[in-house]
Amino acid sequence: MTNPADLADQLRSGELRLYELEDHADADTAAEARRRFLAEETGADLDAIGAYSFEAAKASGAAVENMVGGAQVPLGVAGPVAVDGGSATGEYYLPLATTEGALVASVNRGLSAIDDAGGATARVTDSGMTRAPVFRVSGVAEAETVIQWVDKHTDELRETAESTTSHGKLLGVEPYVVGDNVYLRFAYDTKDAMGMNMTTIATREAAELVEAETTAELVALSGNLCNDKKPAAINAVEGRGRTVTADVVLDRDLVEETLNTTPEAMVEGNTRKNLIGSAKAGSFGFNAHAANTVAATFLATGQDEAQVVEGANAITTMNAREDGLYASISLASLEVGTVGGGTKLATQSAALEMLGLGGSGDPPGANADALAEVIAVGALAGEISLIAAFCSRHLASAHEDLGR
Repeated sequence: MTNPADLADQLRSGELRLYELEDHADADTAAEARRRFLAEETGADLDAIGAYSFEAAKASGAAVENMVGGAQVPLGVAGPVAVDGGSATGEYYLPLATTEGALVASVNRGLSAIDDAGGATARVTDSGMTRAPVFRVSGVAEAETVIQWVDKHTDELRETAESTTSHGKLLGVEPYVVGDNVYLRFAYDTKDAMGMNMTTIATREAAELVEAETTAELVALSGNLCNDKKPAAINAVEGRGRTVTADVVLDRDLVEETLNTTPEAMVEGNTRKNLIGSAKAGSFGFNAHAANTVAATFLATGQDEAQVVEGANAITTMNAREDGLYASISLASLEVGTVGGGTKLATQSAALEMLGLGGSGDPPGANADALAEVIAVGALAGEISLIAAFCSRHLASAHEDLGR
């Protein structure tokens, strides 16, 4: 077995580079060698980074490059809460990985109120992972010819794209023209996978067919009209990944006794802050802090954390009714999966198992749909709790009480 100290010496001398260590040692040894080298180079104590429980061989290369260890984030749990979903049915505990004090307590308070009301309803109303290559054409006349070809040969494009995967299904291709640019926004049903890699590989094959059969020239496999990991109106309107809504009716006594405010005050607070304030700011998210719950569940369950950007595309609505308060949250572009990527790592897999949603669903796609519905209920709980806190003037005191 190769000695990590010897590998660290070779890094220092320049005989090896950081990315070459797995060619000479197993993943754990390579990570230890990098820690030794970096500790000497930077003077940092990296012992804590070296304490990890996942299998280095699974993580190295598949989930991370130049692995040195693991970054630990405290994991809390909120719930239970009853969910009546299209795929999520029953009571769920929500795992939340975060370093923001008071977040778990806030979501837990909201979930408690929802559960006391009999639970929340949630539905995935649309689903489709997108990839949009951009092609160069000579002008708008040629663009029209390319679009006509795509329209007539969608079945051929579907067959070509789906030849790369046993799970993904091409749902459609939407063309956009900007001058001498043609964008083709491919949308796929990726079942229980988040599906970004799946759609990229499938779209590459389809784009090559477009190039071969038309005069269009591929410039970039992603033309940013997908739109991935950036705030974008197209995802807020058209959706990406799962589009999911959760709602609940809280009776007046519950709002007054548990949340220390009134339905009318919460409606006004939501309108003035989340709707009017967000509109004035030009925000794509009309909510209080949906990204908090999305980020914490993403970290806990092995999702692509950069896609929290799209996960914040959410609108919170509240209406006062005779029987109390109606509250909902609609997340336009929640990109989640229960197979592939970070979901295979030990702690993330355990968090999914806690939810009862690890691996592939029956039918395929059911587990990812259920995860989206549970996250939406968690985000709704966070909205209810935070809005109640500022309506009752308890927001700052809650953070002070928890020492944050």
